[in-house]
Amino acid sequence: MSISNHIHVDELQRMSVAEIARMPVEQLALLQESVQRRLNEAKELKQRFDAALDRRFGVRAQGVRASYGKDTGVVRFEDGPVTITAELPKRVVWDQERLAALRDRIADSGDDPDELIETVFKVSERSYMAWPASLRELFMPARTIKTGKPSYRLELNGRDAS
Repeated sequence: MSISNHIHVDELQRMSVAEIARMPVEQLALLQESVQRRLNEAKELKQRFDAALDRRFGVRAQGVRASYGKDTGVVRFEDGPVTITAELPKRVVWDQERLAALRDRIADSGDDPDELIETVFKVSERSYMAWPASLRELFMPARTIKTGKPSYRLELNGRDAS
């Protein structure tokens, strides 16, 4: 499909949201493909660049961290005229079954587990929707629906996805 007056994705930066919204839907579909392609390319480029930085500075950063007696966190070091700030975030994952068992042991000993452990209750939305109406009704007051950022996918009809 050929669209007259095809707008190039680079032109979007100079256009207002209102101008973009007024474009023919076919144009929006083509632009969305271009924007998504650019985004994918940028993500891939960032991953490649980050991997190169890790290859160049990772061992050194690990050594600096070790010299401070830590495995994670932020360290700074010099490389010629450049200060490198290397961050290795800590991400802790707790074994839920073991925590539940510990919670029971603490409660059985007469102590208050809520002083030590945060308890989070969740209900799978898929399970909730499969429950009988009477059970869903019981849980309804505890359920809130929040929305995320809207997204739209446009495809030109009759056009191959390739």
